[in-house]
Amino acid sequence: MKYIVVTGGVMSGLGKGITMASIGRLLKDRGYTIVPIKIDPYINIDAGTMNPYQHGEVYVCGDGTEVDLDLGHYERFMDVELGREHNITTGVVYDAVIERERKGEYLGQTVQIIPHITNEIKARIRAVAAESGAEICLVEIGGTVGDIESMPFLEAVRQMHGEEGENDFLFVHVTLVPYTALCEQKTKPTQHSVKALRELGLQPDIIVCRCKVPLKDEVKAKIGMFCNVRKNAVISAQDAEDIYEVPLLLEREGIAEIIMSKLQLTQSVEDNLWEEMVARLIESRQGPCVTIAIVGKYAELEDSYLSIKEAIKHAATAVGCNVMLKWLEAEDLEIARGLDPFFEDVQGILVPGGFGARGVEGKINAIQYAREHKIPYLGLCFGFQMAVVEIARHVAHLKDAHSAELSETPHPVIALLEEQEGVDELGGTMRLGNQQVFIRKGTIAERIYGKNKIVERHRHRYEVNPAYIEQIEKDGVVFSGSDRSGMRIEIVELEGHPFFFATQFHPEFRSRPNKPSPPFKAFIEACLQAS
Repeated sequence: MKYIVVTGGVMSGLGKGITMASIGRLLKDRGYTIVPIKIDPYINIDAGTMNPYQHGEVYVCGDGTEVDLDLGHYERFMDVELGREHNITTGVVYDAVIERERKGEYLGQTVQIIPHITNEIKARIRAVAAESGAEICLVEIGGTVGDIESMPFLEAVRQMHGEEGENDFLFVHVTLVPYTALCEQKTKPTQHSVKALRELGLQPDIIVCRCKVPLKDEVKAKIGMFCNVRKNAVISAQDAEDIYEVPLLLEREGIAEIIMSKLQLTQSVEDNLWEEMVARLIESRQGPCVTIAIVGKYAELEDSYLSIKEAIKHAATAVGCNVMLKWLEAEDLEIARGLDPFFEDVQGILVPGGFGARGVEGKINAIQYAREHKIPYLGLCFGFQMAVVEIARHVAHLKDAHSAELSETPHPVIALLEEQEGVDELGGTMRLGNQQVFIRKGTIAERIYGKNKIVERHRHRYEVNPAYIEQIEKDGVVFSGSDRSGMRIEIVELEGHPFFFATQFHPEFRSRPNKPSPPFKAFIEACLQAS
């Protein structure tokens, strides 16, 4: 097994995840099988209860695990299916060690960070690598070198480096080269970051330097000299117009050849699909333009809806058009006297998932506007539930219809289908991950997917109340998808509308740059026709 460990310095948010995903893509294009692991130093067991404002979106894997958004990058770039074992948190590690200690498995030893915690970390990394059957294991250590919570993980990979073969382990360090007002590229932050890393016993083999413009040769030489790496192993990772261009940027810098040489790998194939996709992406920017309004609760932080942004991009690339996103705070639509100023310049409206009562009426107002003004609409999860509420109120004439999650309503058209007894953890009551969806024949959903049985990822508690299905499903309203029993409704669509389609599931999580999500592709096509 070959291991590549990615660390970061100076500050968070530099793009360690994109860097690792890009390296994985380059190696996959050379014929190697890859398994990525994300290490998150926070004490949470998973990302399920985190506020999107703090950490960006909660990404859901096929097995239902709620994880950091970087695993979404891994899946999209490397086209792999990940699960619980691919996200290692401090909470998971300590929980396992403490449980083992309580069972007496340490035979009276004093349980300590070294060796017990570090051994647990190493064992988990090696187990994922071995069980995957992959040839190369990529490990990203979240946070920044110097953070106290990262120390056990850095110590664990230091030990692994000594235990594995010399040509089986490689360190990549992502750092920052600021660009001053005097157009000078400053190397001191990188020098200090690498110094902190070396004090922990870790020497980077490659330094990836995030910068606004390409690094000058003399800057590369200076970093190489002070950080004890070869000049050609100092990689310029300047700002790119799109994250999907980063693998090609790193390729031009020669990072793949350095990795191949260090790990003694040989290229077996040459896959150009990614390069061809990026060419289509760039070409689509010159195509016709459509504007889509995203009405959300966390619109100030676009990373809260990262997978939706990427799914729109995948669809736009396939269709050959340019998409402008207009971010709207749902609460603003609750107090506005009219919605024309918000939507008069858009060709589509999308309402994403979310939890809680804040901004709900604003989302419902946006859905009503899309329905009545014949603007293409795509609703996702909570956007599906609120579409059912809006239709129940204004089409089925069920006054005060609402979700039981949000209101004491006489018409709970959205409700819990079954109470789960004995579950007192917020993360334990949700329907999560891949679920089968059965599509009715002759529907828009069948046309979009081209089949009658699909698998999509879920993240929700409440569902359409079966007691109201017959009352709501009239006047062109069609519940076109459900689970096998027919009791859990998965899709609602409207006949006689240019495009009104909402899903209880999250199709954005399965969208890929070369395989766009069918609902997103159909939505973009409808928006293009409306422009």
